Amino acid sequence: MSGLVVCVVVLAVAGAYGVLHRRRSGRVRVRGRDEGKRLGAVELGGELGERATLVQFSSAFCAPCRATRRVLGEVAGMVPGVTHVEIDAEDRLELVRALDILKTPTVLVLDADGRVVRRATGQPRKADVIAALGEAV
Repeated sequence: MSGLVVCVVVLAVAGAYGVLHRRRSGRVRVRGRDEGKRLGAVELGGELGERATLVQFSSAFCAPCRATRRVLGEVAGMVPGVTHVEIDAEDRLELVRALDILKTPTVLVLDADGRVVRRATGQPRKADVIAALGEAV
């Protein structure tokens, strides 16, 4: 009987963790540790957008990175003055460490001056990215 109770408790905890993880993944949010961090054209390997820049950290074998690339490309094409820059996390480990990137895809929303204003870990939804651009402008 005690084995059954343990099994039910483990399943309940795992289920709760799964629901929580799914709700948090891809959510665009403000992170206190990003305050004051700024990226320029040198760090990005490309020019900053006129209004905002969407920086995507990806890796070669990341399936959600391809979908994220498509979403961010569509948003950059729809919103004037917004640029999408993709950075290979494996090639830029010093930048990954400096920005505390823990998994791919991670998306940073930068304002026109290159300050990090929002962050999403996991595949963000298009509507959330567009809403986050309102903070960058």
